[in-house]
Amino acid sequence: MATTEFIAAIELGSSKITGVAGRKNSDGSMQVLAYAQEDSSTFIRKGVIFNLDKTAQSLTSIINRLEGELKNSIAKVYVGIGGQSLRTVRNVVSRDLEEEAIISEELVSAIGDENIAIPVVDMDILDVAPQEYKVGNNLQANPVGLVGSHIEGRFLNIVARASVRKNLEHCFQQAKIDIADQLITPLVTANAVLTESERRSGCALIDFGADTTTISVYKNNILRFLTVLPLGGNSITRDITTLQMEEEEAERLKKAYGDTLYEEDPEQEKEATCKLEDDNRIIKVADLNNIIEARAEEIVTNVWNQIQLSGYEDKLLAGLILTGGAANLKNLDETLRKRSKIEKIRMAKLPRNTVHAPSNILRKDGSQNALFGLLFEGNQNCCLTETAPQVAPAPPVAKPEPTEVHQTADIFANDQDLKEQARLARLKKEEEEREAKLAAQEAEKLRKQKAKEEKERRKREAGPSWIQRKIDSLTKEIFSDDDM
Repeated sequence: MATTEFIAAIELGSSKITGVAGRKNSDGSMQVLAYAQEDSSTFIRKGVIFNLDKTAQSLTSIINRLEGELKNSIAKVYVGIGGQSLRTVRNVVSRDLEEEAIISEELVSAIGDENIAIPVVDMDILDVAPQEYKVGNNLQANPVGLVGSHIEGRFLNIVARASVRKNLEHCFQQAKIDIADQLITPLVTANAVLTESERRSGCALIDFGADTTTISVYKNNILRFLTVLPLGGNSITRDITTLQMEEEEAERLKKAYGDTLYEEDPEQEKEATCKLEDDNRIIKVADLNNIIEARAEEIVTNVWNQIQLSGYEDKLLAGLILTGGAANLKNLDETLRKRSKIEKIRMAKLPRNTVHAPSNILRKDGSQNALFGLLFEGNQNCCLTETAPQVAPAPPVAKPEPTEVHQTADIFANDQDLKEQARLARLKKEEEEREAKLAAQEAEKLRKQKAKEEKERRKREAGPSWIQRKIDSLTKEIFSDDDM
């Protein structure tokens, strides 16, 4: 049986494009109805589309596979925006009032509009997170109703390169897929995995992806900082390939033997080794982890440096929350704990709301939190519903009487309310036409009057006509005093 009510979402990641369709249950959980995934490493890098044709082809394939499972057509999808250029920029907008006055909703909206209107070179403002409003010497989350002569709005603008949104929209247009909404991926991920207590107390959400690592800092339920580092799990994988192997083999070894805090067992007689599947070479696990540890240390150091730049490193009472596929590297959390000196660290492997899906689809490793975050954020039915025009059955053909007169049917004959509405509308239209006609006549009358006055004015200014001047001249000559 075809599914006629569902939400569809697509996540464009650096390693894979994933599409999912699901239905929300009354208890807040999500039932996955269809799932499709394709490799994207050859046309998406650092979370940014660089080959539009291949991306469009992959999107078409994803939609076709989802529609095959749903046995219905998809009208639109929710899609996430992320990537290396995504970050937050602080901005302040001030207004001086002539005298002390009550801060109105209109004034606050005008300050917000002024913030949005500020140009950012080669960047788009995707969203705005208002921080606080300063009225006098006091900071307020909502200043409406307060009295003051000066107000200062503090904003956190979420920006990205203009090409990010442009390329994304182009790919979906090329694939003939409508977008229900473009959502900022780190925000929907945070909505999916963070508790209200963590947002309020202060926390940093660190999403370790394939090509990027995203850091989002929250305090008092407000986003305070967001940035994306161009470092991720693939950075470690590519380093391992220096041991003369393909990336696929390097990725396998990283997952099987990787440890950011690896130490040899002193009681073990032989050094631990691992075997390559391609050429049966033997590699020391210690050598493998020396490479992993060096790159992991670099990533963790950069992450902590960004948290310090946010200015909230000592205000994170709820600690650090890790998510993303690359966060599963053994002892990565311990490496972060050693660097940050923050003891409270947890791994968010699944969204807070329950997801019902087959075990071969649902991964409990944090790699799908952004995808399910998009799905939970959706609130529109994404099913393509086509309503066929209803054709009334033709009445039986009857031979008309010779004296029968055909009249146009009155569609309001059986509805007095509609009939009255039609009568009032007709009277209103007639009245408007009458007023317009009178106004036009009055305008024409005034125009003629002004034209007449203008003609008389010019005549007065010009003096006597040429004929009149000639007659006057002749009269003067005939009756001049000298001749008399």
